[in-house]
Amino acid sequence: MKTALAPLSASMVIAAGLALVPGAAQADCFAAYKAKQDDPLRLHFGVLKLDGDCPPGDAAEAATRARLDAAGWTLLDVVGLSETEPGDDRKADAGQFYLRY
Repeated sequence: MKTALAPLSASMVIAAGLALVPGAAQADCFAAYKAKQDDPLRLHFGVLKLDGDCPPGDAAEAATRARLDAAGWTLLDVVGLSETEPGDDRKADAGQFYLRY
């Protein structure tokens, strides 16, 4: 019985060690965007976080659009995608819309 558990125990130790290695987990994707509401016209710049790596193609735009639509905003443009957390300047630019949606 002990010999049958030894490989399993070793696998669990290796898996636990890999979870602690920086960069082993998926990064989050930060999408910077511009959005609007009509009547009266309101505009804002914001940053939202998409779980996991940045999606390819138009998938990031579609995910951003869906979140904003649910909150009553219309996506105008995805200005940029990044897998690193935005700096203080970008956070300040987004203001109350930093990670709001």
